[in-house]
Amino acid sequence: MTRLPEIPIAADDTATSLHSSAMTRVELIYVEKKIEYWIRFGKPARQHILDRHRRQLFFAPDSVFAFVRWAANDYGTIISRIDVVRAVASGEPFQTVPFVRPGGDILLKVEGWPKVEQVLAHIDAIEAIGVDPCAVAPDHWRHVSNRIRAGEAPSAYTMARHRAWLRRQEIAP
Repeated sequence: MTRLPEIPIAADDTATSLHSSAMTRVELIYVEKKIEYWIRFGKPARQHILDRHRRQLFFAPDSVFAFVRWAANDYGTIISRIDVVRAVASGEPFQTVPFVRPGGDILLKVEGWPKVEQVLAHIDAIEAIGVDPCAVAPDHWRHVSNRIRAGEAPSAYTMARHRAWLRRQEIAP
């Protein structure tokens, strides 16, 4: 029997005190060699296991996560996609993403396995410098999305860029 991998759940009081309807819900599916929808990074506030192949994760407003979707049929891969999404608050505008309800602020959207692999490698590089991908500047994810779609290599996310982003957060109203 194949089961979905375990996801650590956030332990902060604010996320767990939110009602599920105020959070962004992501449905994960795993059917071996057919469908794999998973979270590459993100801190879910809650999870709900539907059955051995499906699970729902709930993200608090303003949390960022990467949602990877891969599916195949008898002839090979039919979809490969990664989205980096910021969960939105109730009443905030959003874009729709399949299996994400109600939707979110899409920071990065890439399709096709070679491009998805490029994003996954970029995420690995960010983690290698000791930065949580959830804390990366949203503009950087947009930059990565645009550069990959244009067939160019994205700029590396450095500690200097991250410190600048954190300082900007401190002075922003």
